[in-house]
Amino acid sequence: MSTWDAVDTYINAQLVGEDPILDAALARAAAAGLPAHDVAPNQGKLLHLLARISGARTILELGTLAGYSTIWLARALPEGGRLVTLEAEPAYAEVARANLEDAGLADRVEVRVGAALETLPRLEGPFDLVFLDADKQRNPEYLEWALRLTRPGSLIVADNVVRDGELANAASEDPRVQGIRRFTELLGAASNVTATAVQTVGSKGWDGFALALVEAR
Repeated sequence: MSTWDAVDTYINAQLVGEDPILDAALARAAAAGLPAHDVAPNQGKLLHLLARISGARTILELGTLAGYSTIWLARALPEGGRLVTLEAEPAYAEVARANLEDAGLADRVEVRVGAALETLPRLEGPFDLVFLDADKQRNPEYLEWALRLTRPGSLIVADNVVRDGELANAASEDPRVQGIRRFTELLGAASNVTATAVQTVGSKGWDGFALALVEAR
């Protein structure tokens, strides 16, 4: 683990750099007592690059927390782009809104509060990129909504899909693991997506991302 941390520190120093706005966002989250579940800086930049590479003009995020990944994604939007982020906890959404305001992104990001399965039906797509980072046990339902709200060429990214290797444990009684396993199986069975998943190690431990390209239905 110490080696993983050291490698992340080196990568962040060489390729990500210091960012007072993002540092302040994490500090505000810590002061408010939010859990430290944000993506790592190099992972945030990966999200940023994926949004730019895909040319995303509309982004949907499930799981705002303090808005750290939201800032990374929103910075990738072109002029006139928009991002909708869904957060179940009102206190988290309040912190995120303050962070987005300080980052100068409040005009292009809408934070919607409420359980995602209640707010998703009120959204209008299509979205060019969907980032799934909410309660993992509901990822199968979130995938269904992501496919409804995207178009051919859209990208779906899901975080925390390896879970310290428990993804391979069919006997796990953790509902989050079972949700990710079912999500992965649904991706593999879907005829309208091309998908993969990659393991990651670093300051956030042993985990990974899943990526899916939506194709013609």
